[in-house]
Amino acid sequence: MSVLDEENIKIISAMKKYGPRNLQHISRRSKVPYPTVYTRVNRLETEGLLRTWVYPNHSKIGMSRAILLITPAHGRELLAREALKIPNFWIRVIRCSGETNGYYSVHAVPSEHRQDFEHYAEQLVTAGLVSEYKILWLGEFTSNIPNFEYFDTKKKTWKFNWTAWLKLFVDQAPAPKLDQPEPGKTSFDKNDLLILKELNKDARTKLSEFAKMIGITLPAAKYRYDNLVRKGLVADWVVNVLPYPPETSDLLEIRLDFKDEGLLVANEKVLTRLPFVLDWSRVRASNSITTRVFLQRNEVNNLLTLLSALVRRSVLERFSMLILDPMTIECQTFSYEYFTDASGWHYDNREYISSLRKLVAAFQKQELQPPTFREAGLLEVMI
Repeated sequence: MSVLDEENIKIISAMKKYGPRNLQHISRRSKVPYPTVYTRVNRLETEGLLRTWVYPNHSKIGMSRAILLITPAHGRELLAREALKIPNFWIRVIRCSGETNGYYSVHAVPSEHRQDFEHYAEQLVTAGLVSEYKILWLGEFTSNIPNFEYFDTKKKTWKFNWTAWLKLFVDQAPAPKLDQPEPGKTSFDKNDLLILKELNKDARTKLSEFAKMIGITLPAAKYRYDNLVRKGLVADWVVNVLPYPPETSDLLEIRLDFKDEGLLVANEKVLTRLPFVLDWSRVRASNSITTRVFLQRNEVNNLLTLLSALVRRSVLERFSMLILDPMTIECQTFSYEYFTDASGWHYDNREYISSLRKLVAAFQKQELQPPTFREAGLLEVMI
């Protein structure tokens, strides 16, 4: 929090609004001199306090996103985690506790194979690795930056105005139903996915790196990049800056089940006002939103009090909360390597189920071997 002064806040806010790659554009928009922007951004990145990436528009590249929650069978916890990765379409795997005591994982699978993915999840139960599971199919991510209106730059402290936030939710009149047609798949090729993959790792990747990676000229790389953004293959710019110390804060995943769609639509914009909301997605075929929260531990009980009050005031039908363990986060980009221009996405459920059986058989042979314990390391702060 010590680096959150007025100039850094202007820079971070402009990066979120206009995209983080062009620092000269950020300088003009934030009215902070370019040398200052350049120096400050590089310092924040070097010290690990700022990261930027993009959320691809998965629908437009023919993929569907899902959260898979599993409760492993006792003694099969580590095996269940590896089984989640066999269809190599996972994006994030994290140990969790709360509504589910096991693993929280995010996947992006080819849309035409959603049913196959559900069948694979069922096989985890059949194989004796998982006692129960739940799949939530999601819309696209919307990311947030902390609302710096609640930050005192002189005292370096945050104000948590729970009473005002409760009023914000309660006072929202139900909005008319929004017709959101399923985004159609747009034209793209493997090189577009390669650029999108690099942006998914670092939104400030240089055009020269795209040109070298694909084997094209710099002007051609700029054309591809601009065209990719114009087509909407970039769903959102993510500017990741942690507003609170990781060692005294909790990473949570919270599902909000609204009374009806009108209340969901009306209250979705309230999430942008909350300084602890990192991102959120609508849950398909429901009146629910799932949101990732990073919050000081001593404020978590106030968050629960807020959510409980929203149920009593008939804004929410119910809510659920998972505590995610940042020390266990494993991440990768979407699985671009399984796409070819000739045949599209490759997804072979028979292959995955066969690999699952081999994994279980190999584990059973080694069951009596001594376990491997992980050494303590630095806390992973970028989430």
